[in-house]
Amino acid sequence: VQLQASGGGLVQAGGSLRLSCAASGRTYSISTMAWFRQASGKEREFVVGISWSGGSTSTADSVKGRFTISRDNAMVYLEMNSLKPEDTAVYYCAAKMTTLATVTTTNLYDYWGQGTLVTVSS
Repeated sequence: VQLQASGGGLVQAGGSLRLSCAASGRTYSISTMAWFRQASGKEREFVVGISWSGGSTSTADSVKGRFTISRDNAMVYLEMNSLKPEDTAVYYCAAKMTTLATVTTTNLYDYWGQGTLVTVSS
Protein backbone atom coordinates (compact mmCIF):
# COMPACT_ATOMS: atom_id res chain seq x y z
CA VAL A 1 0.00 0.00 0.00
CA GLN A 2 1.26 3.45 -0.91
CA LEU A 3 -0.10 6.63 0.66
CA GLN A 4 0.30 10.14 -0.69
CA ALA A 5 -0.80 13.01 1.53
CA SER A 6 -1.38 16.56 0.34
CA GLY A 7 -3.20 19.77 1.18
CA GLY A 8 -1.21 21.28 4.02
CA GLY A 9 -0.36 24.94 4.22
CA LEU A 10 -0.51 28.13 6.23
CA VAL A 11 -3.86 29.30 7.56
CA GLN A 12 -5.01 31.84 10.12
CA ALA A 13 -6.63 30.77 13.35
CA GLY A 14 -10.31 30.10 12.81
CA GLY A 15 -9.75 29.09 9.22
CA SER A 16 -10.18 25.78 7.42
CA LEU A 17 -8.10 23.34 5.43
CA ARG A 18 -8.75 20.01 3.75
CA LEU A 19 -6.08 17.36 3.62
CA SER A 20 -6.17 14.53 1.11
CA CYS A 21 -4.60 11.08 1.16
CA ALA A 22 -4.48 8.93 -1.94
CA ALA A 23 -4.14 5.21 -1.28
CA SER A 24 -2.93 2.76 -3.91
CA GLY A 25 -1.82 -0.86 -4.08
CA ARG A 26 -3.50 -3.50 -1.89
CA THR A 27 -6.22 -1.19 -0.65
CA TYR A 28 -8.62 -4.14 -0.39
CA SER A 29 -6.58 -5.30 2.62
CA ILE A 30 -6.92 -2.05 4.55
CA SER A 31 -8.91 -2.21 7.78
CA THR A 32 -8.62 1.38 8.99
CA MET A 33 -7.31 4.66 7.64
CA ALA A 34 -6.34 7.41 10.02
CA TRP A 35 -4.72 10.79 10.33
CA PHE A 36 -2.03 11.37 12.92
CA ARG A 37 -0.09 14.52 13.64
CA GLN A 38 3.23 15.38 15.15
CA ALA A 39 4.02 18.82 16.48
CA SER A 40 7.60 19.96 16.89
CA GLY A 41 9.17 18.30 19.92
CA LYS A 42 6.15 16.11 20.61
CA GLU A 43 5.17 12.54 19.97
CA ARG A 44 2.98 11.57 17.07
CA GLU A 45 -0.67 11.47 18.11
CA PHE A 46 -3.88 10.06 16.73
CA VAL A 47 -6.31 12.59 15.29
CA VAL A 48 -9.12 10.74 13.54
CA GLY A 49 -9.75 7.37 11.92
CA ILE A 50 -12.25 5.67 9.62
CA SER A 51 -12.94 2.02 8.93
CA TRP A 52 -12.30 1.17 5.31
CA SER A 53 -15.39 -0.95 4.83
CA GLY A 54 -18.09 0.39 7.10
CA GLY A 55 -17.20 4.05 7.42
CA SER A 56 -17.37 4.21 11.21
CA THR A 57 -15.13 6.90 12.64
CA SER A 58 -13.16 7.67 15.76
CA THR A 59 -12.04 11.15 16.73
CA ALA A 60 -9.61 12.48 19.32
CA ASP A 61 -11.22 14.69 21.94
CA SER A 62 -8.88 17.57 21.06
CA VAL A 63 -10.41 17.92 17.58
CA LYS A 64 -13.94 16.61 18.11
CA GLY A 65 -16.50 18.89 16.52
CA ARG A 66 -13.84 20.58 14.37
CA PHE A 67 -12.21 17.81 12.30
CA THR A 68 -14.02 15.30 10.09
CA ILE A 69 -12.65 12.31 8.21
CA SER A 70 -14.27 10.88 5.11
CA ARG A 71 -13.47 8.38 2.39
CA ASP A 72 -14.33 8.32 -1.30
CA ASN A 73 -13.01 5.20 -3.01
CA ALA A 74 -9.24 5.28 -2.52
CA MET A 75 -9.15 8.86 -1.26
CA VAL A 76 -9.33 9.79 2.41
CA TYR A 77 -9.97 13.37 3.44
CA LEU A 78 -9.48 15.33 6.63
CA GLU A 79 -11.68 18.41 6.82
CA MET A 80 -10.30 20.78 9.46
CA ASN A 81 -12.39 23.71 10.65
CA SER A 82 -11.98 26.30 13.38
CA LEU A 83 -8.25 25.73 13.33
CA LYS A 84 -6.18 26.75 16.33
CA PRO A 85 -2.45 27.48 16.64
CA GLU A 86 -2.11 24.27 18.65
CA ASP A 87 -3.21 22.32 15.57
CA THR A 88 0.10 23.23 13.95
CA ALA A 89 1.88 19.98 13.11
CA VAL A 90 2.95 17.65 10.36
CA TYR A 91 -0.07 15.54 9.49
CA TYR A 92 0.33 11.94 8.36
CA CYS A 93 -2.19 9.56 6.85
CA ALA A 94 -1.77 5.93 7.81
CA ALA A 95 -3.24 2.55 6.95
CA LYS A 96 -3.82 -0.30 9.36
CA MET A 97 -4.24 -3.81 7.98
CA THR A 98 -5.09 -5.66 11.18
CA THR A 99 -8.71 -5.80 12.22
CA LEU A 100 -7.94 -5.09 15.87
CA ALA A 101 -10.51 -2.64 17.17
CA THR A 102 -7.93 -0.26 18.59
CA VAL A 103 -7.39 2.58 16.13
CA THR A 104 -5.45 5.15 18.16
CA THR A 105 -2.15 3.28 18.61
CA THR A 106 0.60 4.46 16.30
CA ASN A 107 2.53 1.20 16.05
CA LEU A 108 -0.51 -0.75 14.84
CA TYR A 109 -0.38 1.10 11.52
CA ASP A 110 1.50 -0.58 8.72
CA TYR A 111 1.80 2.12 6.08
CA TRP A 112 2.39 5.86 6.32
CA GLY A 113 2.21 8.77 3.96
CA GLN A 114 5.03 11.28 3.77
CA GLY A 115 3.38 13.94 5.93
CA THR A 116 2.07 17.37 5.10
CA LEU A 117 2.72 20.47 7.22
CA VAL A 118 -0.17 22.48 8.60
CA THR A 119 0.71 25.82 10.18
CA VAL A 120 -1.96 27.84 11.98
CA SER A 121 -1.03 31.42 12.74
CA SER A 122 -2.57 33.34 15.62
